[in-house]
Amino acid sequence: MSKYDIIIIGSGLGGLECGAILSKEGYNVCVLEKNELFGGCFQTYRRKGHLLDTGIHYIGSLDEGQVMNQFFRYVGIMDHLKVRKLDENAFDKIFYKNRVYDYAMGYERFTDTLCQSFPHEKENLRQYTTLLKEVGNLISVDNLKKGIISTEGMKFFNTSAAGMIDKITTNPDLQSVLAGSALLYGGLREHSNFYEHAMINNSYIQGAYRFIDGSMQVASEMINVIRTHGGTVLNNSEVTRIIVENNQVAGVEINHAERIESKYIISNVHPKQTLTLLDKTRCIKNAYISRINSLENTYGIFTLYLIMKEKSYPYLNQNLYLHGDNDVWYDKKVNMGYTTNCMISTQASSRNSDYADVISILTPMYIDELSAWQDTLPEQRGEDYKAFKMEKARQLLEFIKSHGIDFTDHIETMYTTTPLSYRDFTGTCDGSAYGIIKVEKFQNYSVAGSPKGSVIIDPEEVLADNFSLLLTGMTEGLPSPEVIQKMEEACK
Repeated sequence: MSKYDIIIIGSGLGGLECGAILSKEGYNVCVLEKNELFGGCFQTYRRKGHLLDTGIHYIGSLDEGQVMNQFFRYVGIMDHLKVRKLDENAFDKIFYKNRVYDYAMGYERFTDTLCQSFPHEKENLRQYTTLLKEVGNLISVDNLKKGIISTEGMKFFNTSAAGMIDKITTNPDLQSVLAGSALLYGGLREHSNFYEHAMINNSYIQGAYRFIDGSMQVASEMINVIRTHGGTVLNNSEVTRIIVENNQVAGVEINHAERIESKYIISNVHPKQTLTLLDKTRCIKNAYISRINSLENTYGIFTLYLIMKEKSYPYLNQNLYLHGDNDVWYDKKVNMGYTTNCMISTQASSRNSDYADVISILTPMYIDELSAWQDTLPEQRGEDYKAFKMEKARQLLEFIKSHGIDFTDHIETMYTTTPLSYRDFTGTCDGSAYGIIKVEKFQNYSVAGSPKGSVIIDPEEVLADNFSLLLTGMTEGLPSPEVIQKMEEACK
């Protein structure tokens, strides 16, 4: 029987980051992944020799001295990552009401660029970027050393994103443009808080990059770090039970058979799924379980992958956000079943830096649209499911064409994924792209414990699928002045 200091359930980015930090700090760590591929939403898979990214399309705060660069240098993987910086003058383009608005890198350039379209909004835009910086600084190395992230950040968790934007400017078009990339965090007008909006947008304004040849390289490098420091990372190892004995966490059961022992478990899967694995114990109140089970998840994503004909369509060094009506926020009651917005992202490839190899197109989709196939498994959903996906792909291409972008003559072949794909390959409840909805009246759902030993629900599942937000959760769950100091020293 194997025994470890800490067991981590799931090899998504949160699990691997926790594993890398803990193994570097001398803990005997074991990361368990139920699937063949590691990485969660960082999985990259091949189709006809082309690499397709599952969920991560760009990363922010990666310039020298910025927080993600500092973290990757502390872990020891920064110099191993292949990245390409996006267009500094327009890393994102927002298509809204037959006009295109550019998001530029750098606070002054961001403000000045949008002022070209909104000349009377300069002071309001400066106020907006000042707030973005204030939120972003909450996870700076200097601020993390003070240990005040929770108390300082809660006022932003408890503030509506849409409400704050509306307070900053009364111009309805600018309000929509500033919320134009809300797809990045499953943005909902009535729920999304300003913390996640600001943390994500600040990150990209600081310095936005793409991974060359797929995001899986991050997961692979994290695994190398864990193993180099004596840790264990196992695939095809589904945790089927979290063992509690005498009200004390004792370990986990793998594949309904093998037992592995540890006093500490970190779960990188959805809180609802974590609680179903956990043996019954009086330390976890039924009211807590009921509250977790009642929480609503964000929408999922329908992704259309376009494999482009060789040297047929130029590589686009920015992301495009297309909106088809007057509201950039997705509304389930109004929009479900219709294509009202999407994101277009060209994957960076070492095969050719001038032409597009794979273009990913993402649009919101709730699993409710897939009720006919909810009880099916991958590759066993039938012809009706394939026909549904192809019709959705056709509608999406027509929507894009209505914005003056026509890929038709440049496509070699297409592939699609739905929230069912996310559910089955990343283990997310309801195929949600971003986990639990981060309501503006934020509550802490992240830790459940026993008197001797504990189960820690990875804050990635409570926050969002974004590097900067994940670092927030990581530092909240594992506050260590020594680690923060090492992050700072790694960049000197």
